[in-house]
Amino acid sequence: MESWKRRGFGPAVLVKELHERDRRRMLKHFLALEKSDRLLRFGTQLPDELVESYVNKIDFSRDVVYGVYNRVFKLIAVGHLAFAPKEKSPAKHAATTKERVAEFGVSVLRSTRGMGVGTKMFERAAIHCRNNDVDTMYMHCLSSNQTMMHIAKKAGMEIQRDYGEADAYLKLLPPNPASVLQEAVEEQFAMLDYTFKANTRAAVKWLDRLPGRKQD
Repeated sequence: MESWKRRGFGPAVLVKELHERDRRRMLKHFLALEKSDRLLRFGTQLPDELVESYVNKIDFSRDVVYGVYNRVFKLIAVGHLAFAPKEKSPAKHAATTKERVAEFGVSVLRSTRGMGVGTKMFERAAIHCRNNDVDTMYMHCLSSNQTMMHIAKKAGMEIQRDYGEADAYLKLLPPNPASVLQEAVEEQFAMLDYTFKANTRAAVKWLDRLPGRKQD
């Protein structure tokens, strides 16, 4: 798998579950996307006010949102795992006996493309679905979204194209002790990384406010 950790060098991609306190940084992330990237993420050229409305309406008690923070505590990637009753799923042909299906959408800042971030976030979302009694995961995007198409093909998803759009579906295995442990360990490492970066960021801000501190 492509990732930041190539040939033993570079940091691993640590994907953390986001919460209410991260909403402001999530909005900054989406607003920082270039126009073409915003089109690919939302399927349309959403104006800033509708992007803000989307972020404000995310229900953290129902859905799961993931993020990757860089070393200066900036969100470089956000993945939204939204759950819906199977009756409302567009994956009508993807039969499931489960009560819910999951849709996944992800965005990665252009400066960090090609480092396996999107793939890692997809894998984290998939294992969460497995561990929470969801066996069908899908992604809806424009057919021109090469990043999403690459992730879908790499995951072995079934892809259906129609009028410039594409739906990709993946049937997931049931959970097992290894998948449950993997999710817990990954979240723990991501939480430690998040805490370290947050504390470092707070310390830098405090030092910058000290009298006589030279500003860059």
